[in-house]
Formats: sequence, structure tokens, C-alpha cells
Amino acid sequence: MVYDWFNRSAAPQNSQDPQPEQAAEPPAQEVAPAVEAPVDSAPSDIDQDALDWARQAYARLKAQQEAQKQEAAAAEPEPELAPPVESTPEPDPTPVLAQDPVQAVQTPEPAVGLSLLEQAAAQRAQRQQEQLERAIETPTTPVEPTPAATDEAAPSLGDFDEDFTWSAEVLAAQGRQLSDISLEEIDWLGRLRRGMEKTRQGFVTQLLDTLGDDPLTPEVLDDLESLLLRADVGVQATDQVLEALRKRLNEEVVEPEEGIRFLKDQLKGLLDQPIQASGTALLAPERGRLNVWLMVGVNGVGKTTTLGKLANLAIRSGYSCLIAAADTFRAAAVQQVQVWGERSGVTVVSNPSANADPAAVVYDAIGAAQAKGTDLVLVDTAGRLQTKHNLMEELSKVRRIVDKLAPDAQVQSLLVLDASQGQNGLKQAMAFAQAAGLTGVVLTKLDGSSRGGVALAVSSEAGLPIRFIGAGEGIRDLRPFNSFEFVEALLAK
Repeated sequence: MVYDWFNRSAAPQNSQDPQPEQAAEPPAQEVAPAVEAPVDSAPSDIDQDALDWARQAYARLKAQQEAQKQEAAAAEPEPELAPPVESTPEPDPTPVLAQDPVQAVQTPEPAVGLSLLEQAAAQRAQRQQEQLERAIETPTTPVEPTPAATDEAAPSLGDFDEDFTWSAEVLAAQGRQLSDISLEEIDWLGRLRRGMEKTRQGFVTQLLDTLGDDPLTPEVLDDLESLLLRADVGVQATDQVLEALRKRLNEEVVEPEEGIRFLKDQLKGLLDQPIQASGTALLAPERGRLNVWLMVGVNGVGKTTTLGKLANLAIRSGYSCLIAAADTFRAAAVQQVQVWGERSGVTVVSNPSANADPAAVVYDAIGAAQAKGTDLVLVDTAGRLQTKHNLMEELSKVRRIVDKLAPDAQVQSLLVLDASQGQNGLKQAMAFAQAAGLTGVVLTKLDGSSRGGVALAVSSEAGLPIRFIGAGEGIRDLRPFNSFEFVEALLAK
């Protein structure tokens, strides 16, 4: 079954296509013994209901994985044993007296009357002839090319550990049913939690120390303000959160646990505001319509890598995809895009000439996509500083080409931001939003930064919805943004 990551659901399938997961669903009585999750492997602060839900989810995924393995083993034909190759040796009037049969075949008795050199040459010729005959009778199987070392295999179910229980708790809190969750989601949430470790270590530890065990006080809120600013949450977002907390504090006594829950709600609300204003909860290519996504940003933020991960995500979600290599200025940029295209089986449209016109590449890519009925065109653009007006004008030219050739297409301009740049990333977002008509943000490199709070600054001050986040270097470490999951990962204990 294909999982559509853009819409967080199963992708539509042809009714004639096999659906192994549904056919392999085990009976209810067989699910319970499929896993034995030790109680002490789960964190002690998780409530019993969430722990039971996690156990059931683990048991279901385990049984499903075992059923898939059995189905794959049953579908695999048994290898046929090749009959032994019998060689017919040349009749030799001289009997062979060697004890070792291998030696008897490989070292026949030399003919009488030949010199030592002639005998050695005759033996070499006979061995070559035997090797040739064996190669003809039993041809070798061609070796398939191995995938690149950086490519990742499909996620597998690991131990029933803290990562799994936390991931299951997050899914259950969103109202997800056991029958709807997938191993891909569990795997991604674990990656996100580990990727936010640096931000969480500096923020949550100090937050818990600041809140303590006593009810919140104005002094605690002052310390919380410093924490939020150091995490690059931004001035506007910090003021909005603290104002809501002060108002709540004036109305009632707020215990630390209630304060953390209220803080999570406020942060989630900040992230959701621009998403709700856009009218699109999850950004996904529209089926039956051309979708063109432009990847923009300054140099070094990971635009090409992000584009490659998006292409892989689209292919695995059941969409057809094409890449336009419109970064014609950076050395080896086209070759880098082609490598990403090969890894995901995506066609790359490029211009081999040096310093080619990016707009011409986009022109060719859109023409090819329209001819093939492609769902999604990803456009890799050159890195540019927001202060370079000529380069910004070139970006506008590319956008005009897209609007002219495909007026009915869904066009998105996604700004790729490096989370480690903090407030500088916010300035980039503000400048690009004015010049490039941005419709969303892709936040990358969360795993290498302690400034994950910049997501809140981008949402509150730039007013841009965050559409995708990257929390690792692997090809599967980019997913659609979910504010609830992000805040839970940010404030996980």
C-alpha cells in the first residue's frame, strides 16, 4: 500500500491493484501474542491509557510486519537446483593415477615426447578450454547495481522503547485510530524527536528548572521570556505568549503542569495562524492538475538537497514528478540534481551549456510535464542574497514564465531556511516574501541546531506557513509540517 505523506493517508489505488496490508490483517486473537512489551522499557511519566494504546499499536504493526514477511516468502518461488555439470574429458590412453580428483582433472598426464615448455602450454590450453565450457554451460547471473550508500531502506519496527511510546502517544493525542497509523509515521516521529534534541536540551531543561514545583509567578514569566528569546522564538511571538500567560495568571493560580500545557497551546496557535490563513492545512500536489513548486533561498541552506528529498517523497506518495535544474550558475549544481533524480527515478530537465538561462530550463520542463501529464514539477533555483536586486528580478522572470505557460497550474514558492541561522533566517523570509511572492517555508537542519524556535518567529513575524521540516541528512528526513507534533517534540521531556 502506498502511503501519501502529503495528505497523511493511504494513497488512492486502482481497484485491481493488490492490497497486501488489508489482506494480511491478522485476526484479533492473534495480535495479542505478537509482541511482549516490557513495562520497564517505557517512560514512567506516560499515562496508562497512552501506554496501552502504544502496546496495541506495537502489536498490530508487529503482526502486520510478520504477515508481510510470510506473504513475501510465499510469493517467492523456490530456487531450482541446477543439475551438476558433467564434463566429458578427452580420452587419454594413459591412466590417471592421482589420488585427488581435482588434481586428476586439472593436471592431466603430459604427452610423451614433448618438452617441458610444450607440456606446460598444453596444460594451460586445456584448463582454459574447460573454464570456457563451464562458462557456456552455466552462465553467471548479472550483478545488479547496488543503491547508493546514502539511500535508506524502508523503516523497520524496532524495540518497544521510549521513542516508540512517545510517538504512539503523539498520534493517539491527535485522535488517530489504531487501524490508520503506519510504521512510516512512527519512524518519522522518532526521527523528529531525536532531531530536536539540541533545541530541547537547552530549552526544556531550563524551562522545567524555571517553573519548578510551585505555581507560576511574574518572576517565573520573566525568566521564561529570556528562555524563549534565547531559543530564537522572536520578540513578537514571545510577547504574544507571555501576554496570554499573564492574563491567565491574573485570573487563576496556574500550576507548573498546567502552565506547560497552556504554553504548548499558545505555541501551536502561533504556528497554525498562517497555515489557517492560507486556507490549506497540508500542502499537497493536486491530482489531475499541474503543480509547480519553486525552491528559493540564499546560498548554502540546502535547496537542492531539499528538492531531492521532496522528489523522493512525491514518488513514494504515488505522484509523478519532474525536476527542472534551473540553478545554472553554481558549479556542479546540475550534476547534483541529476544524482538526486537517479536516486528517486525522477526525470531531470537541464541545459548542458554553461550559464544557460534559468527561465529557458523552466520553459522546457513545463512543456515536458504538460506533454506527459506529470503531477509535480520541482524547480531548483540559484542561491541568491535577498539584497541582490538583479537576481531577485531573475526569480520574478521565472515566475512570469510559469504563469504564462501554465496559467491553470498550482504554483508554490517555497523558501528554504536553515534553522541554524536563527534570526538571520527571519530576515531572509521577510525579504523574499516581498520579492518572490512566497507561499510557504521549508525549515531544514533542525537536527544540527539549537535554534528550532525560529519556526515560531517565521510564523508570527513573517506570517508565512511552514510547509515542510527536515530533521536529518537522510533521504527520508523531510516531512510535511505538523504544528502539534513539532511543539510536542520541542517540549518533550
